[in-house]
Amino acid sequence: MGTLVALLLVVALFVILGAGVWIGIAVLGVAWIGMELFTTRPGGDALALTVWGSLSSWTLTALPLFVWMGEILLKSRLSEGMFRGLAPWLQWLPGRLLHTNIIGCTIFAAVSGSSAATCATIGKITLPELSRRGYPEPIAIGSLAGAGTLGLLIPPSIIMIVYGVAADVSIGKLFIAGVIPGLLLAGLFMGYTMFWALRHHEQVPPADISLGFWQKIVESRHLLPVLGLIAVVLGSIYSGVATATEAAALGVVGALVLSAAQRTLTWTSFWDGLMAATRLYCMIALILAGSAFLSLSMGFIGLPRQIAETIGAMNLSPFGLIVLLTVFFIVLGCFLDGISMVVLTMAVLLPTLQTAGIDLLWFGVFIVIVVEMAQITPPVGFNLFVLQGMTKRQINMIAVAAFPYFLMMVVAVLAIWFFPALVTYLPSQMKL
Repeated sequence: MGTLVALLLVVALFVILGAGVWIGIAVLGVAWIGMELFTTRPGGDALALTVWGSLSSWTLTALPLFVWMGEILLKSRLSEGMFRGLAPWLQWLPGRLLHTNIIGCTIFAAVSGSSAATCATIGKITLPELSRRGYPEPIAIGSLAGAGTLGLLIPPSIIMIVYGVAADVSIGKLFIAGVIPGLLLAGLFMGYTMFWALRHHEQVPPADISLGFWQKIVESRHLLPVLGLIAVVLGSIYSGVATATEAAALGVVGALVLSAAQRTLTWTSFWDGLMAATRLYCMIALILAGSAFLSLSMGFIGLPRQIAETIGAMNLSPFGLIVLLTVFFIVLGCFLDGISMVVLTMAVLLPTLQTAGIDLLWFGVFIVIVVEMAQITPPVGFNLFVLQGMTKRQINMIAVAAFPYFLMMVVAVLAIWFFPALVTYLPSQMKL
């Protein structure tokens, strides 16, 4: 029964999307169909309560603020300055400035804790610059889609907090455990980008004029405003002075001050940036609302629990269990957001994981990486939607461009399985 219901909902989603309906509305519609046909709960009141509850969160306020910060940086000369500062150091790498997507997302992931905010903010800065300099659009979009997912893994991470509460694991240790796998994943993304560039060297724009070491140092001064802004936002979070939302507001103020100092802040640029951020966030918020309602609908139908119970009854080896759970969470992630995946399945999976002898701290990092995979898998890959809203490209084109970075995440899962110390070493050295 559960399989039949899942297939019907998938068909309904593709039919609605094929009709040209907005993605957020399509997901809301599928969730409503599931509630009305397969549960006794009225869909109307559940829809109203869920949409309001999902969009009225104070924590969620950080997302539009970070997006606005990116818009301000884009409309000032700060984004161009970031490229001028990074370019001399990246010219020798195959792929050159394509790595700004990955490096930028790795740095910003430590600020936002959100995949959508990381993808949207860095994309607003890098994509126009890469396009202007002649870099191929598919690899620019694909590298951003993959690297944007680092917002979930590199601390602070909202999904790690949810998992830590659900599994009774130290959130501080989870944060520390995500550092090495996050850097590993960034390294894998850069490695693939270099591999692509070596195979398609004719598509990579030529290097700028070669500079000596001290000339590179001088050019790096253009990085100082952006790095200073990131340091302020990061420092306010890690010092405990500000929450992520407050730090996002601080980032907006800082970006406005820097833009004013460069004399690029005008009423027109201020208003255009604010409206662009509003439009992008409204698109994201509608998808968030649809995802929340779909999660509620799936919970009432009982699909995640049924599937998790089936997996638990198979008595697989630890490795077989991890392989099956990887597939399970990737498929589940096509329809649910990461937090809902954790909340709806962990209560059922925990006994199975403990019986199999799997370290729950290690599993927390594993599940975050797998949720990252789901961020770039259609039909409901959240980063794909964010990029579609930014670039106006077909979601199929974005998914194909992001697929190699999906494979790099598979490599990362295998790496932490065969070398679990990648996850457990740092937490074992800390007294938390």
